[in-house]
Amino acid sequence: MKYTQLGRTGLKVSRLVLGTMNFGPQTDEAGSHAIMDAALDAGINLFDTANVYGWGENKGRTEEIIGSWFAGSSERRDKVVLATKVYASMHRDGETWPNHDKLSAVNIRRAVDASLRRLRTDYIDVYQFHHIDRDTPFEEIWQAIDVLIQQGKILYAGSSNFPGYKIAQANEAAARRGMVGLVSEQCLYNFVERRAEMEVIPAAQDYGLGVIPWSPLHGGLLGGALRKEREGSAGPRSGGGRAAEALADPETRRRLQAYEDLLDKHGLQPGEVALAWLLTRPGVTGPIVGPRVADQLDSALRAVELELGEEVLAELDAIFPGPGPSPEAFAW
Repeated sequence: MKYTQLGRTGLKVSRLVLGTMNFGPQTDEAGSHAIMDAALDAGINLFDTANVYGWGENKGRTEEIIGSWFAGSSERRDKVVLATKVYASMHRDGETWPNHDKLSAVNIRRAVDASLRRLRTDYIDVYQFHHIDRDTPFEEIWQAIDVLIQQGKILYAGSSNFPGYKIAQANEAAARRGMVGLVSEQCLYNFVERRAEMEVIPAAQDYGLGVIPWSPLHGGLLGGALRKEREGSAGPRSGGGRAAEALADPETRRRLQAYEDLLDKHGLQPGEVALAWLLTRPGVTGPIVGPRVADQLDSALRAVELELGEEVLAELDAIFPGPGPSPEAFAW
């Protein structure tokens, strides 16, 4: 496994991130433990989760599964860089209560203690804000985070789904307090969705954040979706969502066909190329992969070792052109 440093921190992390969103909803506890065992054996050390994973009536279940895996061996927690998230209400769907969601100091305090109990650990390496909170000033957020760092409950803070200007606001507010600020940003980034290149990734680079792309295959779209459609095998992971919307668009289908034809010509696998391409992008720490069974890790691990030549990279860029640099990308 190849490693890099997470942004401007001293943390060394794997160039693949194990996403755990399927643990509970799609994969039972035993299967989830097998995936984590395989990931750790392969050298993957950055595990990503969120307090809300498990969804619906089972919010928190994913953290519980990770916690039971940690409890099985004292060595596991020491080897893992653990990242979880806070924002959404943990009440059952349809139930609400004031101050039980978002990023108020009271909810951050409540949420981190609950995550620690579920995860069966006494600290979280990277505590991430799952979304921006337009109601809570960063001064309050950082005050709460500073207390948690002093208590040893978290080591670093990260963001997820932040626009570029919020990354800037967050880190400027942290700097005024003499704090490190955000060390990572999780954003939607792949061949089909490259808007992060306009402001999010430049802001992350300027402030020293590691970029952790989620949905690197765009819900399975970039894993050979058209080939699987023709063969009648399993296509994108769900019948709805971003992958289904993209498949309904004729221009996206044209690009996907060109993508799959190009990789067939070079004898390359679509899913591996989509991950390998992200690893060539400036500022990217490593993409999140979310296997449902341990065997699905094999393809992702091959992607880390895959070297894409300049010719292939240029052809891929022609099929899926990015928006270009800002501010020129905004010009009409």
